Amino acid sequence: MLFNSHVFVLAFLPITMLGFFLLGRLHSTRAARLWLVAASLVFYGWWSWLYLGLLLLSMLANFTLGNAILSAREGAPGRARALVAGGVAANVALLGWYKYATFVAENVTALTGIEFAVGGVVLPLAISFYTFLQIAYLVDCGRGRAERYSFLDYVLFVSFFPHLIAGPIVHHHELIPQFQQRENFRFRAPDVAAGLAFFAIGLMKKLLIADPVGALATPVFAGAALEGAAPGLVESWTAATAFSVGLYYDFSAYSDMAVGLARMFGIRFPYNFNSPYKAVSIIDFWRRWHMTLSRFLRDYVYIPLGGNRRGASRRHMNLMATMLLGGLWHGAGWTFVIWGGLHGFYLLVNHAWSGAAARARAEGRSLGLGAAPARVLTLLAVVVAWVFFAAPSLGSALAVLGGMAGLNGFAQPETALLLATALRGPGALAGAIGGMATLSWAISLGMLGLALLIIALAPNSQQIVDGRAAEIDEPRRWPRLHFRPRLVSACATAGAFLLALALMADVKEFVYFQF
Repeated sequence: MLFNSHVFVLAFLPITMLGFFLLGRLHSTRAARLWLVAASLVFYGWWSWLYLGLLLLSMLANFTLGNAILSAREGAPGRARALVAGGVAANVALLGWYKYATFVAENVTALTGIEFAVGGVVLPLAISFYTFLQIAYLVDCGRGRAERYSFLDYVLFVSFFPHLIAGPIVHHHELIPQFQQRENFRFRAPDVAAGLAFFAIGLMKKLLIADPVGALATPVFAGAALEGAAPGLVESWTAATAFSVGLYYDFSAYSDMAVGLARMFGIRFPYNFNSPYKAVSIIDFWRRWHMTLSRFLRDYVYIPLGGNRRGASRRHMNLMATMLLGGLWHGAGWTFVIWGGLHGFYLLVNHAWSGAAARARAEGRSLGLGAAPARVLTLLAVVVAWVFFAAPSLGSALAVLGGMAGLNGFAQPETALLLATALRGPGALAGAIGGMATLSWAISLGMLGLALLIIALAPNSQQIVDGRAAEIDEPRRWPRLHFRPRLVSACATAGAFLLALALMADVKEFVYFQF
């Protein structure tokens, strides 16, 4: 089920909230928690009841294994470590089969000529996210950082519908204690109001910006590798910029809506985005982009590999290995591996520059670029890397990069003709491509320009809704946008919902929906 669908907004959410708060008035919270579990399973099963069984089996197996690890940890630490290793391997194997079997088979076939019949493997919804949640739980059991939870609490932690499909990647110690606090089962108007504001912001980001802006990039990347269709400078930069903006607004919209939905139920999620395109370095970017994934990769991949504890060379290897794995997690394709490798390389360059800057400061010199040039350079590097993320093939990515470098000319003939026609006025353009096509094209370009201005100048969603609670080390700007539960905010939120309902006629999945 999609957050941006009529059935979710008009039926699932109000029914789930009503049942939760009514049952939350009982002496025990067990009924309310069972209600949330049932609602979450319906939410997941709306896509495919078949793979609901896989989710349930995964939760049962990991819960049982976690308890076995906790039992063995005191008396038999060696057995506990073996159980952790086995549990992590089993989860990775499950994810590997569903997500990477076809990718591996295709590459083996290309190398050996031997064909494997794995083309029918379907990627289950949310398997990348709920696998990571449970790997973290097993590792924490082995480290002594997890408690014995009831099966109900564990299932609710993994399946809670706001985060189930595409995060944020929450930890057991962040979520389960909140489900054990009775006050969270009472209706609290400030939490519901803040949650609705987050949700409305996310809806607007998805429907008004992510969908129309993303439409500018899709045809360029899809056709870039075709003979005679190599995009020129205009098409390539437009597509790369549109994809970068569209992906950010799409994924951050989902995260905003997830944070808002959880807040309506009295639950606080960690933030997942913190104005990443304002980052002044790649290190800073990964502290701001998909922050819960960055945290997972740091705590459960980079540090276990040795982190920075074994010298600079080993740190560089660990960083690169972590980013390559992070790239592969995003998708089964060499373009995703290259994207991860590029960011690994960026991080190595960033650390080398930071070291040189520190030595220069010790000698009384400065190597600083200044905030504005640093932001531009960081954003340029990020956009170049997104080309590999967006492209359906390596050939497509190289064609777009060639266009961005001006190797394919200024523009394709069709684009050049449209630009020349547009200079004669909107009427001439409408006559050339049709009125509706002109309107759609103008809306998409207008939304792209507006989105860039918002990214550069406006506060982000948690600054608007939570204010100082967002813990963002930037000067507070646009105070009139700060959310307060009052009539003006209520009218703005209601207006956003009404507009969203009107725009939901053509529902598009989130980028990370089946992931």
